[in-house]
Amino acid sequence: MNILVTGGTVFASRYTAEYFQDKGHNVYVLNRGSREQSEGVTLIQADRHSLNGQLKQYHFDAVIDVTAYNKTDIQDLLDELGEIKQYIFVSSSAVYPETNAQPFTEKQKCGVNCHWGAYGTDKIAAEEYLLARVPQAYAIRPPYLYGKMNNLYREAFVFDCAEKDRKFYLPKEGSMPLQFFDIEDMCRFIEILLAEKPEQHVFNVGNPGTVTIKEWAQCCYKALGKEPNRYRCSAEAMCRRIAKERGLYYINNVVDINNYLSIKSGYSMGTYDLEQTEGDITWMRAPEGTAYQGIGKDVLNIEFLPALFDA
Repeated sequence: MNILVTGGTVFASRYTAEYFQDKGHNVYVLNRGSREQSEGVTLIQADRHSLNGQLKQYHFDAVIDVTAYNKTDIQDLLDELGEIKQYIFVSSSAVYPETNAQPFTEKQKCGVNCHWGAYGTDKIAAEEYLLARVPQAYAIRPPYLYGKMNNLYREAFVFDCAEKDRKFYLPKEGSMPLQFFDIEDMCRFIEILLAEKPEQHVFNVGNPGTVTIKEWAQCCYKALGKEPNRYRCSAEAMCRRIAKERGLYYINNVVDINNYLSIKSGYSMGTYDLEQTEGDITWMRAPEGTAYQGIGKDVLNIEFLPALFDA
């Protein structure tokens, strides 16, 4: 099978090109040639918006469009292609409003997602245009893709925090649900679409369940043998003590005020004795290797975290 893969040089598109190349297909990649190409694929060096007839000499059994973000991306490529037997468009779960129940289903209405904005609505427009123009087209809607060749500093960031004993700060309380999908599984699903040609043309793809940001971070820490709940920020630690009816330590009235504000706001508060500091106090990014001895805790690594320093 002759397969055209758009992109082919970074993460999802590169993995897709190599996956189908390894399966014995003739894979062509469409990109500007500014990056290293995968072995065995045929490069069509061009911008998808300025093809000027370069695709007319080729015959493709299938197009796997990994790099289209909007209607124009789809339209410009379709205008240059000849007969299209199958067209697979990698869309996104960002087409669903964040208020929809998760995991998302194909029966739910698409609309604006406040987290993704135009990225999601542009994907909706691209899907609608493609499906109206190409009867043999399919749109798949993956959530967060992960796996081999991932160039996004997302999962790696959490693992780096765990490996170097850094804190990982959760947005709000870390309850936002996430859904993931391995890039290899996406390619396997595309393989099924190409072989079986189902009547349904839009598919949500992803792991069947969701995890919260907090659960995801905890899994990453545990995978490296770390204890993600070992040290909590002081505000959370005090709230947990109160919930367990263990009370708070009394030191003096100033500390009591700090504790009250921390519990009330959810943010850790601190007061410093200026007579014990030296020189100016600076709010800065902690240099590599910075650590401090916590009260009743082991030495804590705070490198690269924002912190207050005196001279």
